[in-house]
Amino acid sequence: MEEKSKYEQALSLYDMSLDDEAIKAKVAHFIVEKVAENDTPEVKRFLLGSVELTTLKTTDSEESVLALTERVNAFEDAYPDLPHVATICVYPCYASIVTQSLEVEGVEVACVSGSFPSSQATMEVKTVETALALRDGATEIDIVMSVGKFLSGDYESLCDEISELKAVCGKHKMKVILETGLLGSAQNIKKAAILSMYAGADYIKTSTGKEMPAATPEAAYVMCQAIKEYYNRTGIQIGFKPAGGLNTVHDALVYYTIVKEVLGERWLTNEWFRLGTSRLANLLLSEIVGEETRFF
Repeated sequence: MEEKSKYEQALSLYDMSLDDEAIKAKVAHFIVEKVAENDTPEVKRFLLGSVELTTLKTTDSEESVLALTERVNAFEDAYPDLPHVATICVYPCYASIVTQSLEVEGVEVACVSGSFPSSQATMEVKTVETALALRDGATEIDIVMSVGKFLSGDYESLCDEISELKAVCGKHKMKVILETGLLGSAQNIKKAAILSMYAGADYIKTSTGKEMPAATPEAAYVMCQAIKEYYNRTGIQIGFKPAGGLNTVHDALVYYTIVKEVLGERWLTNEWFRLGTSRLANLLLSEIVGEETRFF
């Protein structure tokens, strides 16, 4: 009970009286009033440089992951005036392939770990998988919060898992996926965000892309508000990553606008703002160069 009260006490420091309809209205206002001013070539270039180029398909193979990595390698020669993607994100079994073949400075190698996408495994399995991904060259780790533990109110076990996996990651950045589409309310999304940051997340991420709904602007708004309040209280800056369902350039501009309006310029770097997607890089590139382009 003493440990349990620690997490409840942490949550009590933050305003949890959220109104889902008010948040929906606020986000709708941002979209109508603010997105258009960010629809510029400069912002699209920035967004391209914030993409986590992701392949998490059942059909992935050594050949397909190598081909994707080689496209990233070729990008600098093909488009020397454009920023390269921020990250290549793959399953842990492909970490070594990406690491050994990646030639571009500054591109991170992220691996989903901890029994992605369900997080339904023993901690021994989660920690070993994470450690092996890091051994094979992953520089960042994406884990999924144990949604079942959260919904049943077992915050102690939830936070202990996140803390234990962060200990395995050490200096490497760890993103915690909230799977916001399963949480049911803005209040739950904020609780999950605060607990994840409190337990050691370096980034919080909306979704795996395997559950629907995936990322939504409303969830992003709540998560960014939580990041802001956490930063104001602790001085610790936490990154933000929307992922899942980013299907258009307009979607990316909406998330950029939310980050800009809620968190401000300090978060508008590809260190603190990432976009998890498999299709958005080509769409952004097409708009930047002015013609349909399928480079990746």
